[in-house]
Order: sequence, then structure tokens, then C-alpha cells
Amino acid sequence: MGNRKKKSLFLAIGAILLVLIVLGWFIFSVFEGEKPQITLQPFPEYLSGTQEFTLTTTDMKRGLRNLKVSLSQEGRKIDILTEPFPFKGLFNQEGTRRYDTEFSLDPSQLNLAQGRVDLIVRVWDHSRRSGGDGNVSMVHHKIIVDTIPPAIRALSRSHYVNVGGTGLVVYQTSSDSVESGVFVGDRFFKGYPADEELQEGYHVCYFAISPIKGTNPEIYLWTEDKAGNRSKAGFYYHIRRKSFRTEKINISGRFLKRILPYFSFYSFAPEASDEEKFLQINQELRKENAQTFYELKSETNPAQLWTGKWLRLKNAANMANFGDRRLYYYNGKKIDKQIHLGVDLASLANSKVQAANNGRVIYAERLGIYGNTVVLDHGQGLASVNSHLSHINVEAGQEVMKGDVIGLTGQTGLAGGDHLHFSILVNGQFVNPIEWWDPHWIEDNISKKLALLNE
Repeated sequence: MGNRKKKSLFLAIGAILLVLIVLGWFIFSVFEGEKPQITLQPFPEYLSGTQEFTLTTTDMKRGLRNLKVSLSQEGRKIDILTEPFPFKGLFNQEGTRRYDTEFSLDPSQLNLAQGRVDLIVRVWDHSRRSGGDGNVSMVHHKIIVDTIPPAIRALSRSHYVNVGGTGLVVYQTSSDSVESGVFVGDRFFKGYPADEELQEGYHVCYFAISPIKGTNPEIYLWTEDKAGNRSKAGFYYHIRRKSFRTEKINISGRFLKRILPYFSFYSFAPEASDEEKFLQINQELRKENAQTFYELKSETNPAQLWTGKWLRLKNAANMANFGDRRLYYYNGKKIDKQIHLGVDLASLANSKVQAANNGRVIYAERLGIYGNTVVLDHGQGLASVNSHLSHINVEAGQEVMKGDVIGLTGQTGLAGGDHLHFSILVNGQFVNPIEWWDPHWIEDNISKKLALLNE
């Protein structure tokens, strides 16, 4: 009899424990405290136009119950999205555990005022916590509504620019502008503050008319603010057409035997002929070098470093002009064509090369077809290129003054003889250096415009 009582007692205790375990599990499950998860993208700082958002909410336990997206601005509440999720099946087993959606905010359509607006996302689950309201998660993001574009206007009036030449426009932007400049076709030329001591908003921008592309590009001022609002404005300009000479260059086998060892660093196909190697150098390596020059524009100083007349290699004759259309012949057959984007100057072998103007060395090493090269930054996107040097006297980062000797002429790279290849870059684009050697051109096209800033 005693054993039966003990057995009954153990069964009763076991049943009670089982009930307690089930009850505990039920309470723990129904009243679970894990909050739903919210993933919202993006988190923009500004709202200037229609902005698309991607929203994901998850709750892997009791499931999602309700989703609300709203805006709040100066006491005004705007409901953007409300989505209920019904309780389905035993313990909501068929309920929604994950919800993906997209929504957009259009400040104009929502009649939002300029200034701060609060984006609020709330998600509840089916937990019985908080008096049955469930667990709630919230994302709160502050956004600045700014739909007013920045202002921009030209201060300089007449802009006469040669094909292959340089132009300068002086202009003013509103204080909210963070980037500005000039578009010539699809190419952007960055503008720079005119002077730190002047009233905020005055800028200068050097731009160029390509000798390669069309001679009638659309040219306009452009600016952007922090919110991404953009404005553009026209200004008067006249493009002067220029004719460029055609030069026939005969490539001899002897020339190739002399220059090809210099390019042993370059990767050629094992079976490539001398002609094929030359074409690879003159085409592919030339493009790589042009990209290097273009990328150097990011190294420019925002202030003007140059002053006055620009120097030209002493006692030197022009051997090739800017913009020459070069036709390359080998064994009587035309094999290539390129455009010469500098001026070749020849004097005595190993002549001293002076800095054309004040600046800072931003490149001083070997560069493909250009051989030993020194590039000087003169500020505000202007740079000068000195190539085919036999010796380099300066190093990157060094400041130089006009007239300082930066190297010696030579025939490194793809040079047929001792000379200096001299180029000017405007925001990474080659322009005709002859303009910059002409003090009258500088006075009429640069100095008079810059003088407007002091009026």
C-alpha cells in the first residue's frame, strides 16, 4: 500500500511539474520581451526631392503586429504608411515574421516646409507585454528639407576662347553652394574660391576647349548645395576656331631599335613585332599616361600660386606645335595617327629647364612615352608639364619659384632627339602653352577678369 501511495505521489508531482513547465513556456512565449528588428535605408541628411526608402521589419517569435511610418514637422504629423499584421493560427504560427516594403517621400507633394523634419518608424509585435500592446521598436531619423537650389551668376562679361585654348570666368555663388564650376559639353572644370579675404561666394574657374572634340560645345556655369540641389547659368562666350597643321612622321627601323629597350618594362606579346610594339606604346601607353595627367588635377592648390609672365625654355626653337595632327608612317604605310598636346622646344643638348612659374612639384619621375617628367601645380587647376628630361633636379612636394632649374632637356621616352616637351594642363586637360607665354593674352583674358574681384 505504501508503494502505491508513493507512486501516486510521484505521478502527481510529475503532473504538477509538467503543468508548471507548460504554463511557464506558455507565459514566456506569450509574454516574450524580444523587440522587433527594423532595417531602414538610406539615412539621408537632406531631402531635396523625391527620396526612395527600403524598409525591412522582422520578429521571429510572436510575429509582427503593426507597422507605422510617419513624419513630424513643427507639431504637424503626417502618416506615410500603416500596415497591420493579423494574428493567424495557433500561437500565430501562420502570422507575418518578416515584411519588406518601399516608400517614398516627396517634400513638394507632402507640402513640407524648409527645415527639419522627423522620420519615425514604429513596429509592434504580438507579445502580450505592456498590457497587451506588445514590444515596440522605433527608428527616429532627423532630415533637413532643402528644396531651394543655390544661386550662381557670372561676374566677368566677355569670354573669347580659342579651340585648344584656355578660358577664365569669374562668378559668384550663394553661400549654400558647396561645389561649382563650368561644364564644357560633358566635361566638368572645377571652380575655386577667388580669395580668402574677399566676400564669400566669389570664384574663378579655368576651362578649356578641346582640340579633339567638337568646336561648338554647350558651356555653362554649374553649382550644387549640400542637399544635392543644382543650378546652372549661362554666360557670354565666343569660341574662335583654329586650324592645326598636319605633320608626317616616318618611323624607321633604326629608331625603333633605339627606343624599344627603354620600354622593356611594358608588357608585350612574345611574338610582337617592332611595329606592333610601337603601336602599343603610341596608343595604349599614351592613354595610360594621359589618365595619369588627368588624375593629377586632384593635387592642385585651391589658391593661385603663379604670378606674372610665364617662362619659356631659353634660346629654343619650336620643333612641334600644340594640336599638330601627326601621321605615323612605317615602311611607306600609314600605321597610326595622334594629336600632339604640347610644344616641343629644342636648344642645346642637356639645356637647363626652368620652372615656368611659381608652383609645387606634384610629379617628378619617369612617365611612359613622356620619359622623365616634372609636373608643377600652379594652383586652381593649372599645371605645367616638362617631359623627355635627361635629369630631374626636384622631387614631389617641393615648392619652386619661377626660374628655378627643375631639370635638363633630354630624349627619354618616345623622343626622337634632345628637346623639351612642354604642356599646360587646365583641370587635367591639355591646352595651348603659347597663350600662357603671351603677356598680352594674360592681361586681356586673365588679369582684367581677376581685377573685377577688387572693384
